[in-house]
Amino acid sequence: MTNVFPSPQPATPVLPDGHPKVRVGRVGVLLVNLGSPDAPDVPSVKRFLGEFLSDPRVIEIPMAIWRPLLNLVILNIRPRTTAQNYAKVWTPEGSPITAITRRQSEALQGAFGPSVIVDWAMRYGTRSIPEQLKALMDQGCDRIVLAPLYPQYSAATNATVVDAANAAIAGWRWQPALRTLPPYYDSPDHIAALAASVRQGLAGLDFVPDLIVTSFHGMPQSTLDKGDPYHCQCQKTGRLLQEALGLPVKVTFQSRFGRAEWLRPYTDATLEALPADGVKKIAVVCPGFAADCLETLEEVALEGRETFIAHGGTHFAYLPCLNDSDVGIEMLRALLARELAGWV
Repeated sequence: MTNVFPSPQPATPVLPDGHPKVRVGRVGVLLVNLGSPDAPDVPSVKRFLGEFLSDPRVIEIPMAIWRPLLNLVILNIRPRTTAQNYAKVWTPEGSPITAITRRQSEALQGAFGPSVIVDWAMRYGTRSIPEQLKALMDQGCDRIVLAPLYPQYSAATNATVVDAANAAIAGWRWQPALRTLPPYYDSPDHIAALAASVRQGLAGLDFVPDLIVTSFHGMPQSTLDKGDPYHCQCQKTGRLLQEALGLPVKVTFQSRFGRAEWLRPYTDATLEALPADGVKKIAVVCPGFAADCLETLEEVALEGRETFIAHGGTHFAYLPCLNDSDVGIEMLRALLARELAGWV
């Protein structure tokens, strides 16, 4: 005989007279992505970069050396160019990564029952992790799944989200129970969603690519040397995607910064070299990003196209990230449902 137990409902505590009001018994899911400036202008970009590039998880240079360089040089030069690039991809809803993350949260609202509240936050910039954790607690969420939307783990991404969450609740008298969504670089749900999305994108092209190029965000080579698993997880995502598609896939890394050696092969150098090797038609996808953003829409879709065509390529297509597509949302629903097990 199988015993069937009812789903847990939000608790309604019976409180003595004069007891402070409390809301408990709900479960929260907090989607977290990198963040964005509030506007594509120099002051907004400068504030955003100042916060982002001050994170010791992101820049692993002694702060005594890095901060003067950041404040006196980089933040007085880079924001102008970066603001111009943001302006190229800005939408009526604002920054693409912000709009997409919000839509992902909205699409998942109600997916896990009435006792689960889905919200979203950004690691840097507006709508911070501390603010949204507090908002969930105020709604009675005493158990929260923290969901960094980075398929491949890195200390500069996943770890800094956990750092921020732990720092936020460190001073709270009543802390929620926290779980963290693990990296999902090799999850069958992730690979299947990527493959379905790529197939759909290829079906809409008027040419057949010679090669699928995957472009992951770059990291300094030193991160691999220190034991960060990011490089290996990107390579595995690329290999599994190739197996799922039955098509040739090449893994590359973009967005390098500074003079240090970064993970290779570089995306821009690869795009320059491919036409000379006879690869004239390509499709590019960015499986390390859960939502399209400046790095995918401007650096790859626009600059990457210019680079490839300028060096002899004839056909270039950028295939969007999973974003809030049906397959992307179903993948997130499946991943989060597993992390909610026992709570919901």
